Amino acid sequence: MLHALARLVAVVLFVSPVVAADPEKPIVPAKDTVELVQRFTKILDAHKVPGMCVVIANRDGIVWTAGIGKADVASGKPVTADTLFRIGSISKTFVALAALKLVEAGRLNLDSPVRSLVPEVRFSNPWEGTSPVRVVHLLEHTTGWDDIHFKEYASNDPNPLTLAEGLALCPEARTSRWRPGTRFAYCNSGPAVTAAIIEKVTGQRFEDYVEETFFKPIGLVTADYFLSPRAQSLLTNLYHADGRTPYPYWHVVMRPSGSINASAREMGSYVRFFLRRGEIDGRRILNEASIVRMETPATGWGAHGGLKTGYALHNYCTLDDLGFVWHGHDGGVEGGLAELAYLPEQGVGYFSSINSGEGIAFEEISKEIKLFATKDQPRPALPPGHALPATIVKDYSGWYHPFNPRSQALAFLERILGLTHVSLDGATMHVKPLLGPSITLTAVDGRRFRGEKQGVPRAVLMDTEDGRLLVATMTTAVKVSSAVAWLQIVLAVLFVLAVISVPLFALVWGIRWLFRRMRGVPNLHVRALPLLAVLTLGVLFGILMVSEEDFLTRFGNRTLWSMSLTALTYAFAATSLASLWAAARAKRQGMNRWAYFHSLAASVILVIATLYMAWWGVIGYRSWI
Repeated sequence: MLHALARLVAVVLFVSPVVAADPEKPIVPAKDTVELVQRFTKILDAHKVPGMCVVIANRDGIVWTAGIGKADVASGKPVTADTLFRIGSISKTFVALAALKLVEAGRLNLDSPVRSLVPEVRFSNPWEGTSPVRVVHLLEHTTGWDDIHFKEYASNDPNPLTLAEGLALCPEARTSRWRPGTRFAYCNSGPAVTAAIIEKVTGQRFEDYVEETFFKPIGLVTADYFLSPRAQSLLTNLYHADGRTPYPYWHVVMRPSGSINASAREMGSYVRFFLRRGEIDGRRILNEASIVRMETPATGWGAHGGLKTGYALHNYCTLDDLGFVWHGHDGGVEGGLAELAYLPEQGVGYFSSINSGEGIAFEEISKEIKLFATKDQPRPALPPGHALPATIVKDYSGWYHPFNPRSQALAFLERILGLTHVSLDGATMHVKPLLGPSITLTAVDGRRFRGEKQGVPRAVLMDTEDGRLLVATMTTAVKVSSAVAWLQIVLAVLFVLAVISVPLFALVWGIRWLFRRMRGVPNLHVRALPLLAVLTLGVLFGILMVSEEDFLTRFGNRTLWSMSLTALTYAFAATSLASLWAAARAKRQGMNRWAYFHSLAASVILVIATLYMAWWGVIGYRSWI
């Protein structure tokens, strides 16, 4: 759950494409597990990751499992196939399984309105009269709710809160921002609300129901939602980026969303459960139809547009650059990343986890496993391209921006950095993000598109009540006019130029001022105020950067760090407004022409930025509430 949030922050701060580029892959797969371990070890060493676990399984059993590296750096305790790792958001898959089990028993309907099942759980939906939040929306992340807030992520009570207490922490985050069942937005409170429904239907604590119904029958006998004495004796430490400093154990407040500890060996049985379509070792736990439903998106614009990729019932359907269609889930906590992925048609899958938050290392490991697991599998066939109708080319070429933000606090960045230009011709769609590499997709019919090396559609063009949309696996982008797009681009460029040029100009006049060569020069504050505004942004950004690994602790609680962040947003707004007021009053009296107009122009841009951030709620933002 945390890994996804960290990736989101990285995306909106740096590159935010509407359609993700195909990843690069190693040239050839490892020839055997000995070479695979060598490749893993090289990756771990390069990124200071202490250890990892892995299991590859097929329908008949475990093909290979291993622990590599250290579970405890200080003591030298090695990772084994029985070492417990935090599996993070893979925990959500058990929420979906539990709901489907009750559906099979006739005790739950996925289309039931949530409010009728758990009226005591607070949430807000302006469309409740016509489009209530339904159970299926919780499971497919189409409620429209904001993700849980930083204070919920930061909650770490060693005496675990009850599910009801956890849901009471921040009910205001559970407000539908658009009509439920339309746009996808990943939200960690959805599984917790589903778990509350399951508790009410079964009369059991959710964790007990899952252990009885799934852990024991599947063979996850050491898996645990809690830091029990048994779990503590088997659990790996999780480490900071230096590979030496351990994180304290994170008692996840939304336990159904991301709290399970499990071993590679036992997760191999879980992989087999999916490959055998709900049956394992001769015991039928869930009907095959339920597993298929779990893997098939049904709500959200992508599903309405005919996409089978995306997010189903807490189950991703994604494509690799070899054309294979993977199902499963990934997960992350502070200092740990995990992935469960399987190919239903090919009958092979894997689980892996590392005891570090190094995402690049984990992506490299994932590529290596996928290559190795599929090296003997024939590559899926690619369907031919389909010529696009002229009306589609005309109507859908243009600019798009994403408008399904996972975190409302970061939407102001995503709106600009996610701008993407789409051009259509022949049977291809060229997607050019404002930042990042271009992507070319091939039409499989008049509206759906596949990747160059992928046989299944991953994007669709459609007209909806939300506007003209480009919907990809996890992103919903709406078409905007060229005028709106270019206005945003121009203002963004001017803002960057102002942030860069103001300090550069200050180097010139600042040195002169230090050597007292600007005595008697009037209106020095006209130059100084824009500099102060830019410096507040620099300090703010610096605080965020140095807090990368302790972000939740520092900003999810009321601390000097979080209060400083709030104060700096106010300081930026105040100095920006003051700089424009000062420049307007000065009217270039006694100032160099270029110095004055630069200060005036920079002040105007900074005020526009202030108004933009105020509109999105950034000015005065309190991360601890």
